[in-house]
Amino acid sequence: MAVLETIRVKLGILITVLIAVALLSFIIDPTTLQSVSSSMSSKYDVGEIDGKSISYNDFQADVEKFTAINEIVSGSTVHNEQQQIAVRNAAWQSLLDKYLFVKNAQAAGINVGDEEMVKLLSGEVDSPVFTQNPAFFDENGLFSKARVLEFVSYIESDQTGKLKIYWDYLQESARNQQYYNKYMALFTQSNVINPLMLTEKIAENNNTFDLEFVMVPFGYAKDTTIVVSDKEIKEYYNAHKKFYKQKASRDIEYVVFEVVPSAEDIAAANQSLIDVYDEFATAENMKSFLMANSDRQYDDRWYKAGELRSVASEINDFAFSGAKGTSEVISKDNVFYAARVMETAMVPDSVYVRHILLQGADAAKADSLISVLKGKKATFASVASEYSADNNKNVPERGDIGWMTQTYMIPGFESVLTAKTGELFVLNTQYGKHIVEVTKRTAPVEKKKVAILEKGAVASRETINTYYSQANDLAIKSAGKYENFRNAVQEGGLYAHPVKKMLEGADRLGSIENAKEVSRWAFENKVGKVSNIITLNNNYFVIAAVTGIHKEGYADIKEVSSSISNILYSEKAGQKKAAEVAEKINGLSDMNAIAEALSTTVSTKEGVAFSSMTSQGLDPKFIGSASVAQDGVICGPVAGNIGVYVYKVTGRDTGAFYTEDDAKARESQMTQYTTQMILPVMMDDAEVVDNRARFF
Repeated sequence: MAVLETIRVKLGILITVLIAVALLSFIIDPTTLQSVSSSMSSKYDVGEIDGKSISYNDFQADVEKFTAINEIVSGSTVHNEQQQIAVRNAAWQSLLDKYLFVKNAQAAGINVGDEEMVKLLSGEVDSPVFTQNPAFFDENGLFSKARVLEFVSYIESDQTGKLKIYWDYLQESARNQQYYNKYMALFTQSNVINPLMLTEKIAENNNTFDLEFVMVPFGYAKDTTIVVSDKEIKEYYNAHKKFYKQKASRDIEYVVFEVVPSAEDIAAANQSLIDVYDEFATAENMKSFLMANSDRQYDDRWYKAGELRSVASEINDFAFSGAKGTSEVISKDNVFYAARVMETAMVPDSVYVRHILLQGADAAKADSLISVLKGKKATFASVASEYSADNNKNVPERGDIGWMTQTYMIPGFESVLTAKTGELFVLNTQYGKHIVEVTKRTAPVEKKKVAILEKGAVASRETINTYYSQANDLAIKSAGKYENFRNAVQEGGLYAHPVKKMLEGADRLGSIENAKEVSRWAFENKVGKVSNIITLNNNYFVIAAVTGIHKEGYADIKEVSSSISNILYSEKAGQKKAAEVAEKINGLSDMNAIAEALSTTVSTKEGVAFSSMTSQGLDPKFIGSASVAQDGVICGPVAGNIGVYVYKVTGRDTGAFYTEDDAKARESQMTQYTTQMILPVMMDDAEVVDNRARFF
């Protein structure tokens, strides 16, 4: 178990899994990764990857494996929601790699064999999974093959099997990372920009032109003479169908009844603080008092002027006004406070700390080691090198912790902020016994420890029942039908919030978080169905109605016909406006005369570049046309996005602000973007289906 403890101490946090897959044994034949189980119904599938159905049971097995990895590394079996999401994402990524990415990489002729894995394990071929893993560092902070072998030697004697799980995880992570490295190299190494291409890119960004132009805006009035037919809409839809691919979603309307404290609840909170105010003003054991009587527990923090404003400006003003005793009752947002200054001292913002961590039998040597240090018979660094269990090498000298603040503080070390510099003392923490010395400190400033008695107004049972009754009344009147729901909303003067295209598993409803129950209900019901009461966060009662269903795949033409009609209308309106402008300026060869004929003025723009930021603010269609126009010739009309343009290029210039390095840097960015899109493109091509939101 000493090895497990070493991993926890050195890593200490949940591993972020970037490129990880299901777990392997020492060097496993990849064919053993293939799952042989399948589900009889897609209803119970978490997803589908390249034709492979992923059942809930299969996915949950991987989730349990990655949960075990998290527990091994963190040493904790407690997982918050964020950690659970991270674990599930890692499990899903492992399946994508197993059934999609690795298969495609192998189809491209890429392989990572056993011999290569041996080289990865030994450090002969660099793999950050091993060479940057603190569990395998030697005393000098360098990767050690011997430490790897030592780790492996413990595996068979580990009765828990946890070391084997962690080892398998590391190996498969290294194997798949190697697949990614090789596959991405195909793109990065083949993306070559030759001298001609480089020259063109530099020219495109350095060549600028000056313009004179007039613009006739389309305006906002609808032209009723322009008609878009159903046939035109259908033809456009068929030609651009790929742009109308969509995920499954739902349209809903919902009414929410938020539970808020009543006037009686607010008065009760105020009274509850008043009832214990006198005791608060005289309590000797403030920590125990606040634990029993306050919504806010005692904080041993040193505050400086201004920092308590985040609680209430009145508390800050009281604490730093020099006032004695206890503040008056302070009210803010239905929360009531009273404050009492417990201590005042000159305290630095940060101190530089060094320590010697003594564990086990060495803990008894603390006093003798302090005597050695005080007698200057050895340096602090040399004693730390010989006795300290803290092996951190990323410090100037052995034993140094570095600058500590109240927000960057080892639990149990809080007293270092008020300790004298150069004085040796002992602290006991969960890690062991520490010989501690503060060697430097910032300039001390006046700070205070402040006890805050807090009582927030909480909705009473009667208040909760009132809101529940209102929600229940709407549910009863709706009787599960949308028409009834609309009538009840109107009669009750309520507001039904509309939500368009809510995705499966959506976890937010307006400003309400943790609202997945609503999206889950919506996906289980038909159009026109109204829910019973859905309770969210014990603070909201929601009645929802399904008003629309959008299936996975391509949007129905009826759903998008309105937006297509607007696109086609704009195109026709542009063409019509351009024809009208052409007729008005026919025969004119002077920009001022053209402007007068169009009842507008001539505008100018200098230094316009086709592919640079200087073109921002001008219509892209206009800039594209002008970039290839003949100098000195009046051109147009050109229909843009917001109006019709008539223009003349009055001059061109070639600058040198866009360099060869700029062009290469841009190309490197595009290459990086390409590699980031490899897996998403594979997923799209394989029609990956992710149904995790149905289950979690």
